[in-house]
Amino acid sequence: MERNKIILGIFALTLSAYGMSFKEGTYAGEAKGYRGDIKVEVKVSSDKIEEIRILENGDTPILSDSAIKRVAENVLKYQSTRVDGVAGATGTSKAAQMAIRNALKSSGVDAKELNRKVKTEEVRTLMKKELKENVVVIGAGGAGLVSAIEAKLNGAEKVVVLEKMAFAGGNTLISGGEYAAPNNWIQKKQGIKDSPDTFYNDILKGGDNEGNPKLIRVLADNALKDAEWLKDFIGMEFEDRQLFFGGHSVERSLVPKDATGVEMIKKLLAKADELGIEIYYETPATELIMKNDRIVGVKAKSSTTDYTFLADKGVIIASGGFGSNVEMRIKYNKDVDENILSTNTVGITGDGIVMAEKVGAKLEDMEFIQTYPTCDPISGALLYFGDVRLAGGSILVNQEGKRFVEELERRDVISMAIKEQTGSVAYQFCDEAQVELSGVAKHHAKEVEYLFNNKLLVKADTIEEAANFFGIDSKELENTVKKYNEYAKNGKDLEFNKRGKLTPFEMQGPFYIMKAVPAVHHTMGGIKIDEKARVIDTNGNVIKGLYGAGEVTGDIHGTNRLGSDAIADITVFGRIAGKNVMSEN
Repeated sequence: MERNKIILGIFALTLSAYGMSFKEGTYAGEAKGYRGDIKVEVKVSSDKIEEIRILENGDTPILSDSAIKRVAENVLKYQSTRVDGVAGATGTSKAAQMAIRNALKSSGVDAKELNRKVKTEEVRTLMKKELKENVVVIGAGGAGLVSAIEAKLNGAEKVVVLEKMAFAGGNTLISGGEYAAPNNWIQKKQGIKDSPDTFYNDILKGGDNEGNPKLIRVLADNALKDAEWLKDFIGMEFEDRQLFFGGHSVERSLVPKDATGVEMIKKLLAKADELGIEIYYETPATELIMKNDRIVGVKAKSSTTDYTFLADKGVIIASGGFGSNVEMRIKYNKDVDENILSTNTVGITGDGIVMAEKVGAKLEDMEFIQTYPTCDPISGALLYFGDVRLAGGSILVNQEGKRFVEELERRDVISMAIKEQTGSVAYQFCDEAQVELSGVAKHHAKEVEYLFNNKLLVKADTIEEAANFFGIDSKELENTVKKYNEYAKNGKDLEFNKRGKLTPFEMQGPFYIMKAVPAVHHTMGGIKIDEKARVIDTNGNVIKGLYGAGEVTGDIHGTNRLGSDAIADITVFGRIAGKNVMSEN
């Protein structure tokens, strides 16, 4: 089914008792979603909404698809536009309701009746169901899907994935999807010298030598091979360019098609479907089942069913970190409280960590919580317009118009530096040439529109005009730009020793300034695993039948994760978990 041509028409009772009446026909409506327009077509008879057709969905793929579909189904079921949407896609859900409401404005229906509160059906007694599987994977994000695919490829006949949300992808879906791989094909084309040893040292140093050297070695040695697996076997497309993330000693971060994690999740879902892997959505795992000192299954619960999934080979936990769980954040790091927004999806709440701890798993590095420096001051979402910085084409300034940090420093360093500035905000300055060169206007047009609409981004013909929009000291900003251009001309940043090639700004507009704040992005702590992705207990022993991969695990990135290392991490250890769950039984 094509994404933008979804047609929904399910049985719904005529509700004439509510006084609902329509002028029979088909009506079009639209509304602005979180990042793009949603357009619908609604067909009605004289007393019933008959069919809803989704014509266009400009919001985040996969995540928003489930929300729009759910809203449309509920509108048809309850004959009201005041219905539940999907957790984690609230903006899209509300926009879908509004688009349907707007479509029906011309139908003559009473607006109050159309928006009446409905009584939803409640399941009083859950049906109990026991299923026998080979492998159960908790979490349908990047790590979970990679693990499930690899388990299937290594002989598992029955693999199921349990996902608490209504959509797959987790944090991978809403990430930039960049993948750090030493000696990759673009580096070779550009003549960049790199090696697994250099990558290993960067990861170790970037985490202040707190990461487990054995796990880092595994990550560094397998990153390239597994990037090629994604490209050649999974069919993931990469662009013909790289990004330079802070903390890396060389440019090595591959960029997926359209510069988001959607490409990875879309291709992993297609491969999982091809292999017959079943995903249970809105079915959160609640408990690991242990018998004779071995994990033998998982208990889970949907809105209708109490499940027991038995796994004769093992269970893989890939449920992500705890960036959206404020209470858990404060438990381990009191500085990361409710005043700090999060880039994470709402489902990233540490459930897998808690379940694993209950069966004796050891936790590592839980206090190390990373913030991303350039995020949406309204929602906390990661801003892809910030990729201009990663491409080396922008500077960060404060309210006073001055630079205050190296733009390619580690994320934690930049974030802490921003917090010390006036208003705890930063302003990313760049010119038209760098916006075009980085591709952000092309790849993230919906985000750019959102930023303009919410007065978080300005485009102006002069530096003074751009600065005045945010109340930045324009004279000081002009001096800062001139000084930076001198550094670029001479090839050395005398203030902050910025890495990479220094490109001067054009002195003719237009110029851009984006307002941004730090937000919680990654939790480095989690379940302790070994090099085989086996979960380790508090006594240092392997918990048989239990494996971990992705952000749910700890002790890899130390105090700080370097940008683009997470996608390599989830792929490398996801594949290892999927292989070993089948080979070590």
